[in-house]
Amino acid sequence: MIALLRFIGLLNTGVWLGACVLFTFGIRPAISSATMQELLGARNFPFFSEAIGEVMLRNYGRLPLVCAVVAVLHVLGERLYLGKSAGRLRLSLLTGLCALAVLASVWFVPRLGEWNRTRYGVNAARGERQAAAESFDLWRRRLQLSDLLALGGLGIYLWRMANPPEPTRFLGSGQFRS
Repeated sequence: MIALLRFIGLLNTGVWLGACVLFTFGIRPAISSATMQELLGARNFPFFSEAIGEVMLRNYGRLPLVCAVVAVLHVLGERLYLGKSAGRLRLSLLTGLCALAVLASVWFVPRLGEWNRTRYGVNAARGERQAAAESFDLWRRRLQLSDLLALGGLGIYLWRMANPPEPTRFLGSGQFRS
């Protein structure tokens, strides 16, 4: 049972990190690439590429939330089954990663969609479109920063999962000094 619990934790963290790497360095750059511009045409490119990105981000945003829930359940399962509490660093990382996942999916993505529709909207006033474009760029950079923070945090979290600290319950005879 201990091996299964450990495997679930490592698999979950690996999937979470892999998805974050794929989206940050694979999908997101493809959305604003020259190939996408060529595919959509210069007239349709900015609006539709960002709209496609929003759809992908909404669908991707569910995965970190699911992985965060599984990670919390994993920590609780370790606590209940093994009687071992997670360390401060691990809990802090997990709390931060959960907060980033919720913030990105609940706060950033819906706002980016609204600002994208406003900045290219026909019915919007010129000043309103300009303000929406500035807000969109600012919050997109913040979302990218949160993705990079999540990548770093997930890398550290995966390292801690794969290399747990040595238990101090039983000490070897070489550690006693007279």
